[in-house]
Amino acid sequence: MEERERYSNGLEVRRAVLGDAHVDRALTRGNAFNQEFQDLITRYAWGEIWTRPGLPRHTRSLITVAMMVALNRPDEFRLHVRAAFNNGVTRDQIKEVLLQTAIYCGVPAANSAFHLAEEVFAQLDKPAP
Repeated sequence: MEERERYSNGLEVRRAVLGDAHVDRALTRGNAFNQEFQDLITRYAWGEIWTRPGLPRHTRSLITVAMMVALNRPDEFRLHVRAAFNNGVTRDQIKEVLLQTAIYCGVPAANSAFHLAEEVFAQLDKPAP
C-alpha cells in the first residue's frame, strides 16, 4: 500500500474512532513542529494497525484502554475510553477491562483508571448545551 493510501485509510479510521472534532483539533494544531508526528500516527497507528482485519475495532479499543492503564497515560486513557463507545464498547466491558488491569497492572493503576473512567462517563452523560 502506498503512503497516501495508508494516510487516507488511517484518517478515515481515526475519524470513525476518535470523532471528527478530536481529529480536526489535532490536525489544525499541526504546525511545523508536530505536523510530521500527526502524519506518522495517522499512517501507522491508524492506517497500518487499526485497519488490519485480524481484530475488530471493538477489541482494539479494549486492548488500547488496558494498555493506557498499564502505561499510566491518563490523557490517552480518557481519549480511548470516549472513543471505545464509537466502537460499540459498553461501560460494563470497560469495567471488566479495568478489573483485569487490577490484577495485571496493579490495584493503584486500576483505581486511578476507575476514577478517570467515571469522569469520562459523567462528561458523556451531561446533556448537550
